[in-house]
Amino acid sequence: MPVKKHQTKTKDKNNLSAMQPRRKTRAVMVGNIGIGGDNPVRVQTMTNTNTLDIEETVEQIMKSVRVGAELIRLTTQTVEHAQALKEIKKILKDKYDCDIPLIADIHFVIDPAYEAMKWADKIRINPGLFSNKFGTKKNFTEEEYNESLLDVEKTLIPFIDKLKKYNIPVRIGTNHGSLSPRILEKYGNTPVGLVESVMEYLRIFKKHGYENLVVAIKSSDPIIMVEVNRLLAKTLDENKMDYPIHLGVTEAGMAEDGRAKSTIGIGVPLMEGIGDTTRVSLTEAPEKEIPVCYSILQAVQRRITKTEFISCPSCGRTLFDIEEVTKKVQEKLGHLKGLKIAVMGCIVNGPGEMAGADFGYVGGALGKITLYKKDKVVEKNIPQEEALDKLIDLIKKEGKWKEK
Repeated sequence: MPVKKHQTKTKDKNNLSAMQPRRKTRAVMVGNIGIGGDNPVRVQTMTNTNTLDIEETVEQIMKSVRVGAELIRLTTQTVEHAQALKEIKKILKDKYDCDIPLIADIHFVIDPAYEAMKWADKIRINPGLFSNKFGTKKNFTEEEYNESLLDVEKTLIPFIDKLKKYNIPVRIGTNHGSLSPRILEKYGNTPVGLVESVMEYLRIFKKHGYENLVVAIKSSDPIIMVEVNRLLAKTLDENKMDYPIHLGVTEAGMAEDGRAKSTIGIGVPLMEGIGDTTRVSLTEAPEKEIPVCYSILQAVQRRITKTEFISCPSCGRTLFDIEEVTKKVQEKLGHLKGLKIAVMGCIVNGPGEMAGADFGYVGGALGKITLYKKDKVVEKNIPQEEALDKLIDLIKKEGKWKEK
């Protein structure tokens, strides 16, 4: 029986990416930042300060802003925390001329949400921790299940009516570890249950005429993240709900583990066209999350914000200290957004492995460098100490250079 050839959609001969088109959504404005629609995938983080400590919170927000944060979420567990947002926004604007959108994170009680509408640019509520009339009850009858859902709707109606006055967006965001007893009883702690947890709320909001919404489902397990966001996107589309989706692996951890989990749980959905805003949740200072977000977005080609570097891991054939040279190249050329620069240690794999790069710096002989423009040799046998300057001259000659 003949083997059937695998068909792969490609962009061009040098790009084998089969990345899916981005899911079409409505644009939701959070302050001056658009999420979804034709906007880029947005990057956000969350403060870990006491929101009532205005000075410390502002300082932490600015650290994140300086490395590229576009939205900031703050813990808002009481009315007083919600009121603190007013002063935080004022100081950010007056002292730093910063108008980054602030998101109020609400759990358990609704009163802070009413106050937050006056000052926040967006509100996040968690369906699993909101309006839970039956507490930790188990063994729901069908009548009790429906009664519990009606209680949720009764609680949300005045909230929705108030939202219409301020027209402030809401993120319906559930977590794998905080599903309501009602959902756990019927669906278990499963992707289906997670999706139904947000869908219950989305149906109520839509029924009562409010669709200024963003949706999120998070888990600390990146495999569940991938599965549940596939199901979420499918369910939203089937219900003709074009709400943007926020991605994040919650409680990812720290260091290599946190970055690896986030790369899988966020990167795979992005490659499949799912996701309009993201946060990498690390057990580290918030400003350390932002570069990881941008690196994931760049790696899956959803948002190009810096130079793309291709460099080999080195082997016994490498003709120079590739780690040291790559660092120098990155320092000099790291600001050339959208360019692909290859640094390859030898001629054996260099030209082939750097396919798709705009410019290449390749070891041609001991102490000698060959420069490439795409797959064409531009100049050979350049002394290594001159090669980086020659590469910069080549980029300038080709009209691709920008000053820092």
